[in-house]
Amino acid sequence: GYPPGLRVIVRRERPHPGAQLRFEDIDGYRLTAFVTNTRRAQLADLELRHRRRARCEDRIRIAKDTGLANLPLQGFDQNRIWLLIVQLANDLLAWMTMLALDGHEARRWEPKTLRHRLFTIAATLARTSRQRLLHIKDTAPWAALFTTAWNKLTSLAPP
Repeated sequence: GYPPGLRVIVRRERPHPGAQLRFEDIDGYRLTAFVTNTRRAQLADLELRHRRRARCEDRIRIAKDTGLANLPLQGFDQNRIWLLIVQLANDLLAWMTMLALDGHEARRWEPKTLRHRLFTIAATLARTSRQRLLHIKDTAPWAALFTTAWNKLTSLAPP
């Protein structure tokens, strides 16, 4: 009952270091499969397209964690504004991780991890003699990373 030209592509790979093995993993290998009806592409191109789709689904999951999962307001227009705010927050997170956390493992952190490690560091922002000074609690575990990220963001030229 399957349409003609349908292919199932199965790939066997070792899970990344630190990943917890699942029940269906066989001899330490994880099997991943996807179905396609594309006829003209090479196997590597199909796999790349599949992985890009997985990255898109990760962004959707992150958006749900950021606030897309619940519509807290009553009216349609109010919830529409809520969705725009969630979209703006996701864009800011993506740009911040790309520009400020370049070359660090923190670039792959989920929003919840970013919230707990970076966004909750005690700090005060002061203005003096037309300058902004950020005072950060030095004993915070991720203070050095936060300071580096802040310096990278403030060194960017304003639009």
